[in-house]
Amino acid sequence: MAKVLAVVGTRPEATKMAPVILALRRREPSLQVKVALTGQHREMGRQGLAVFGLTPDHDLDIMEPKQALAETFCRAMMGLVRLYREERPDLVLVQGDTVSCLAGALGAFYERIPVGHVEAGLRTGDPCNPFPEEVNRKAVATATTLHFAPTVRAQQALLQEGYPASNVFLTGNTAVDAVQMLAQRQQEPEPAAQSALEACAGHKMVLVELHRRENWGEPLRSLCRALRRLVSEQKEAFVVFSVHPNPVVGEMVRGELGAVERVLLLTPPDYPSFLRLMKECYFILTDSGGIQEEAPSLRKPVLVARVRTERPEGVEAGLARLVGTNEGEVLNALRQLLKDRATYEAMTKGVNPYGDGRAGERIAQVVEYRLGLRAGPPEQFHPGEMT
Repeated sequence: MAKVLAVVGTRPEATKMAPVILALRRREPSLQVKVALTGQHREMGRQGLAVFGLTPDHDLDIMEPKQALAETFCRAMMGLVRLYREERPDLVLVQGDTVSCLAGALGAFYERIPVGHVEAGLRTGDPCNPFPEEVNRKAVATATTLHFAPTVRAQQALLQEGYPASNVFLTGNTAVDAVQMLAQRQQEPEPAAQSALEACAGHKMVLVELHRRENWGEPLRSLCRALRRLVSEQKEAFVVFSVHPNPVVGEMVRGELGAVERVLLLTPPDYPSFLRLMKECYFILTDSGGIQEEAPSLRKPVLVARVRTERPEGVEAGLARLVGTNEGEVLNALRQLLKDRATYEAMTKGVNPYGDGRAGERIAQVVEYRLGLRAGPPEQFHPGEMT
């Protein structure tokens, strides 16, 4: 029996890894799948798994208050190496670009265990944008055996960097799988999210999620000032801000927006509740990578508060727009999307470039194939044939 260990640390990682875990578990008993949660986001990672009926087999619980990146990495690495020596999996799966992803991949490499990287090949070419994720991804790639590229651009980036074509697989992004799975459920949102929906009645909800490290400090303050000016001058606007649990972000956002009328600061709800907010909002302002992938599945325009994105496909398709962090420029973009119906409509049309809801199944087929449990080659993703 082949053994696969999936490593996750944050809620987005859990959400995006869940479709892969579920697809692999359909192969049991020939394939055993276990889940290791580093605890980089203490409760949110477990919450992200629970939405899909999953619980971690191992919880390293590494996070401590205001822990630095290097400390998080070291604690995750040591915990995972001990676990690898205990479990001896045939393959370790990591997702994305976090410190947990990097620790999971390098730890497995040091133990001579093959690594599969879900969502491989995203690049901006700028090591500081996003920080530290751009460098994390490139480092993970060097330790990876199976590269699961979500888009053609990501696939081409990996090939141009010299990774063998036989190890690079175009799969689509599992974020689309997760959205499609949960969109089919008739689930009531959490009370706080339901209250937010009720508070927004009669207004156009601007859903906000901002947390990137390169935006800490003046960029985040500038974004908050733009939002404050928006609700001051546009009475139809109502901002719902899902405030990241990092205390640096929370203290800054509450200081800038805590007492502003028609701005609701919300503790991050569970994933189904956040999807409900995305579905009901008018548009989204974010620096999140995952939301850039999820919003097109819900036909919601996205203003990306970054100077560069490793997910340019949405921008090229007209579904997202890079607006940076300058107060005046962001305010103008918010105003335009709120008031100009033609601009708004144009950003709700087009084909989702990120996936078709079968990425998890394709990744499971590759794993099965490379572990000698499948005779035929894995299914390929064709972006022009998305649902």
